[in-house]
Amino acid sequence: MNKNKILIVDDEIHTCQGLARALKCEWETFTASNGKEAIKIFAENPVDIILTDVKMPGMNGIELLRKLKEIRPEVPAIVMSAYNETETVVDAVKAGAYDFITKPFRLDDLDGVLKTAVQSGSSLQLPSKNLALPIQVPAPSQKAKGSKHTPQIIYQSAIMENLLRMVQQIAPARSSVLITGESGTGKEVIANAIHAASKRSKKAFIAVHCAALNANLFESELFGHEKGSFTGANERRIGRFEAADGGTLFLDEIGEIDAATQVKLLRILESRSFERVGGSETLYSDVRLLAATNRDLRKMVLAGEFREDLYYRLDVINLEIPPLRDRREDIPALLQYSLISSVEDNQLQVKGFTADAMARLCSYDWPGNVRELRNVVERMAVLSQHEYIDLPNLPDHVLLGEGHMREQTKIEEKDKALDVAENEKVLILKALKESNNNRTLAAERLGMSRRTLHRRLKQFGIT
Repeated sequence: MNKNKILIVDDEIHTCQGLARALKCEWETFTASNGKEAIKIFAENPVDIILTDVKMPGMNGIELLRKLKEIRPEVPAIVMSAYNETETVVDAVKAGAYDFITKPFRLDDLDGVLKTAVQSGSSLQLPSKNLALPIQVPAPSQKAKGSKHTPQIIYQSAIMENLLRMVQQIAPARSSVLITGESGTGKEVIANAIHAASKRSKKAFIAVHCAALNANLFESELFGHEKGSFTGANERRIGRFEAADGGTLFLDEIGEIDAATQVKLLRILESRSFERVGGSETLYSDVRLLAATNRDLRKMVLAGEFREDLYYRLDVINLEIPPLRDRREDIPALLQYSLISSVEDNQLQVKGFTADAMARLCSYDWPGNVRELRNVVERMAVLSQHEYIDLPNLPDHVLLGEGHMREQTKIEEKDKALDVAENEKVLILKALKESNNNRTLAAERLGMSRRTLHRRLKQFGIT
C-alpha cells in the first residue's frame, strides 16, 4: 500500500531526523533544514502534507508556508512551535495553516493531527493566498486518547491545557467540585468532562439549571415527590438525586437556590440521605455533586445570601474557567470548529474566513465567551451570500470592537453596588436607633437574621 508523503522542515537537524524516523513506518518522509531546500523538494515531489517549524533562520515557517501555498494551495500544512503565542497562531492562520501544534508534543497527538488533515483533504481549504482559515480540528467523535481534541473542548492555550490536566487529576475522586467562570465559558462542558473521565462514567450525568426553576418546583425536582403531596402531584416522581444514584449530579447556577433548599442540599451532602416531598421514607443516593456559578459565592456568604457551611461543602475543589479574552490562542480553533458545525447543521456552502475577517474576530473581546462566539459564527454562516465570510458579514458590535462596553458596564455596576451598600448602611443605623440599639429587634425590623446583621455591622465598621 502506498504511503502518504510528508515534508518535514526544521533547522534543528536532530529534531527533523527524529521526526522522520518516528513517522517512517506510516509515512514516506522528506526532510529539509531550511526554506529554500523545502521549496525545491515540494516542487519536485507529490507531497501530501507539510510539517514545518516556525522559528528558522532566513525564511521562517510562516514565510515558507505562504510560498508553498502559492505552488499547491490544496496541500494541508501543520505548523509547530515552542511558542504558543496568539500572534504566532494568527500569523499561521493567515498563511493558511491547517493546524498548529506546540512543542514539546506527544507523537500520538501529532499522528492524530496529521491523519485528520490528510483525511479531510481540501475540506474548508484555501483557494488562494489571500484567503485564510483558522486552525482545523477534528469532530468530537474523532478524539484520540491524550489528544487536545477532548469532546466539545477545543483549545490551544496553555491555560486550558492546565485546566484539563486538573480535570483528569480530580475525575477519579468523589469530592465535590465548584466550577466558576463567566457566562458562556463552558462550565457544563467541563462538568461533563469530569464525569466522562471518572469511574462513574457508565452511570447517569444529570444536569439541573437552578435558575430555571422556582423555589416550589426546585425541591420536587431535586428530591422527587409522593403522589398527592401537593396540588398537581398526580403520581410519584423520582427526583434528580435519586435518578443520579451512582453517577454525577450537576447543579448549574447554584447561587440562585433559596435558603430553604440550601439547608436540604447541605443535609444530603452530609448524610447522603433525603426524603421525597410529602414522603417519610429516608432514601439514600451515592451521587457525586458538581456545581457551577458565575456569581461570587464568597461575597454572597459575607452578605448572608448563601450558607457558609454549604459553600465549603461545595468548594472542596475549585475549577475556574478563564474568559475567552484571557486565552486568545483558542479563538482561531473555536471559530473553525463552530464554522464546521454550522455548515454541517445547516447544509451551507461557506468554506471559511478571509484573513481580514479572521484577524478582526481574533482581536474581539468576546464578552459572551464561547457561547457568543458560536452564535455569531452560525449567524454569519447562515446569512453569508459568499463562500468566504468577510468583514461586511461581521455583526456591527464585533466589527467595531465594542468589547470595551463590557468594561464600562462593570464600572457602572460597581458604582451602583456602592450606592446600594451606602443605602443599606443608612437603613441599619436607622433601625438600630429606632430599636434603642437592640440588635435582635433591629434585625427583625430589617427582615434579616441577627447573624446577618452582625456580619453587616462588621462589614460597615459599625460598633
